[in-house]
Amino acid sequence: MEPLLDRAHLARQTFDDDDLAREVLALFSGQCGRLLPGILDAALSPAARADLAHTLKGSALGVGAARVAALAGRIETAVRDGDAGAADSLAPALAEAVRETLALI
Repeated sequence: MEPLLDRAHLARQTFDDDDLAREVLALFSGQCGRLLPGILDAALSPAARADLAHTLKGSALGVGAARVAALAGRIETAVRDGDAGAADSLAPALAEAVRETLALI
């Protein structure tokens, strides 16, 4: 299973600057709050859900939130492949991974 938050990766991304790391994590937290509801919304168009999942995946990769990135990527792929059922089945795991990751911040 992927780690929730790879702090070594985050440190590399932020040049070992703790203030910058906190700022980046705050931005990631805000993005999670804005993106996750749309990703979880089965009534939203598949293209919109896939785009939101793609954005969250990229943000998560940037901060070292590997589990969030992996799940968002799997949802993005499922939705783009027309398998909304698979995406919906992964949604609770993504929501939990986001919650657990944000609790570490």
